[in-house]
Amino acid sequence: MHSRMTEKKIHTADRKAFSLIELLIVILIISIVYFLGFSSFEKQTEKVQVLTPLNLKSTLIKSELFQKESTLICINDCKNCYLRAEINSPFQAYDQKIDLKGTEAYTLDANNALQKMEYGRYKDKKICLKLDFYNNGSSTQIILKQKGKVYFLPAFFGEAKEVDSIDEAKDLWLSDQKLVSNSGDFY
Repeated sequence: MHSRMTEKKIHTADRKAFSLIELLIVILIISIVYFLGFSSFEKQTEKVQVLTPLNLKSTLIKSELFQKESTLICINDCKNCYLRAEINSPFQAYDQKIDLKGTEAYTLDANNALQKMEYGRYKDKKICLKLDFYNNGSSTQIILKQKGKVYFLPAFFGEAKEVDSIDEAKDLWLSDQKLVSNSGDFY
């Protein structure tokens, strides 16, 4: 009888702890949950880019605030930006990082002369940049100057381009304008 008691005590003592296989299974389950849940969260935070003249359009189109027809405005020397989903929607603060400080916006007038943009005010601050995005995938065509660099943002297809001068940006604008007016060349 004494040997059965000892055997029972040993067996009971063994069951108070987890086996190596049980521990490995628990670690495996925790690892799977971590990689499925937290890795996608980390990837989303890594995807957020600083808003710059060169990635302005592509970043906004990927933004959760972006709808098919939207307007972006920037105030306070382009340190703060706001985005609205539709014409009648209120502006929402763009709360990601912004590197547009000191940006100047230019357009071409009816005579193809370069003209600095004046947009008015929002929240009692001067608007330094305004971009409209349309349902057909186009946006406001604009030339931006910031920190001595010049950028051409086309209205239709193509990425923003950094160029050497405002005159070079104007030439790109006029070249795009010719392509659009002669739709056979553009499409």
